[in-house]
This record gives sequence, C-alpha cells and structure tokens, in this order.
Amino acid sequence: MLIPLEDNFTDIVGKAMRGLKLDDETVASRANVSVSNLLAFKGGNFNQTICDNVAPVLGVNAAALTALAEGRHTPTELQIEGLAQFNTPFEDMTVNAYLLWDPASKEAAVFDTGADVTEILEVEKAKSLTIKHIFITHTHGDHIFDLDRLREKTGAGAWVGDREPLDGVETFSAGKSWALGALKIDTRLTWGHSKGGITYVITGLARPVAIVGDSIFAGSMGGGGVSYADALQCNREQILTLPPETVICPGHGPLTSVGEEQKGNAFFA
Repeated sequence: MLIPLEDNFTDIVGKAMRGLKLDDETVASRANVSVSNLLAFKGGNFNQTICDNVAPVLGVNAAALTALAEGRHTPTELQIEGLAQFNTPFEDMTVNAYLLWDPASKEAAVFDTGADVTEILEVEKAKSLTIKHIFITHTHGDHIFDLDRLREKTGAGAWVGDREPLDGVETFSAGKSWALGALKIDTRLTWGHSKGGITYVITGLARPVAIVGDSIFAGSMGGGGVSYADALQCNREQILTLPPETVICPGHGPLTSVGEEQKGNAFFA
C-alpha cells in the first residue's frame, strides 16, 4: 500500500509563496484575483480559474496542481529487489528511511534513520544482511532521530555531507563514491532545503535509485528553508537529469521516479 502523498496543492502554493517571499496581496494583484478568493484557495477551496491565474505567478504548473487537488497524482507502486522503505511516525508527520543491499554479497547500507530503526534491524537479520554504512541525506532531526541506536546495534560507520557535520560522524564532500558489493553509490549536492543536503545515486540494482532526502517528494519538494532558488536549481540539475527510470526515494511520502516527476511535479513539470 502506497504511503500517502506528503503535499497537496495548498502546500505547494504555500511553499512557492514563502520561497518567492510573496504576500497575499501581491499574489492576488499579479494573478488578477481577489485576496478573499486567494485565501479561500490557499485554505483548500480549489477553484480552477484561481489555480490557472495563480500558478504562473508562482512559477508552478497549473495542470499538476489540479491533478493534486483532484487526487489524480498517484505514483506507480514500485518494488525492487535490494531496496526497502521504512516509514515511521515523528511528531505530527511520518518520515522515511531506506535499507539498500547487494543481493549477491548481502552487503547493505542504511540511508537516514527515521524515528525508529527497529524494523530495519529486523529486516537485516531476516535477510542475513550486513549493514556496512549509514548515510545521512541531511541533519534535520526527523532524519537522524535513531542514529545513535543504529550505530550501536550495527557497528557501521556513519557518513554525512561536510556542509552539515555531526559529532562523531565522518564527513565527505559531494562527489565521493562507495562500493557496496557489486553496487556503486555516488553522491550529489542537493542543497536549498537544508544547507548541505546530499542525494545518493545507486547503480547496480534492476533500476537506478536516488535517495534524495527532502529535496523532492512525489508531486512536490521540501521547502526551500535555506535557499528556494538553489533548491529548485539543484533538483533540476542534479536529480531530474537522471535517467527517467530512476527510482526516487524521498524523505517523506511514497516512492516515485524521475520520469514521473518530470511530467507531474508541480514545481518542475
């Protein structure tokens, strides 16, 4: 069963307005709509005319916003041998972590921890895997909450990008690569949501895999908390240039693919 989408059309409108530093009055004026109608739209009262007028002002795709509002943005359910997704509750949301392994050698790596690594450890044991590395996409609390426990239980080395150092965790510069059995793990800097977000691109499974943290979600993206413009640019240049069949593993919400997000993500379609 698919994890629900992280964002609806209202989230996208809010993220775009905050990223562009536009207030309600400015957007309403540029879109030639009333402030009251804009506020209703932002509050979840979808209106096609308002959508069509507001989307160009915010630089987002009106058709993709409409698809979200009408519940038509549904990523294809994906299953790949060597990849498992774990979704755990954290405060008022849920957060993803990933276990990835080489089916031949059984060497494995964990990407982020989510709020609870219990199930990850259970799968490691059930599949006779050996977790060799722990990779962090970015250091927001929901993504590293159970890091100390995972390190203690596995003895694996942990890695984080050098723009977001953590005590006791090895740092690296984007561009570094690792081998995991017959698999290759490459790294790309995808900052903007956080100051040093890393995307891990894994090749050697049935399809390429990109573990992106909060850089991109199915149909949306993480907020540009550090730099909205750089978040957009990094996503376009570092993630959406990957082969269309690449599986995108986001920090929140369901799996998706580069091809699906090129066509249906409101920020990039």
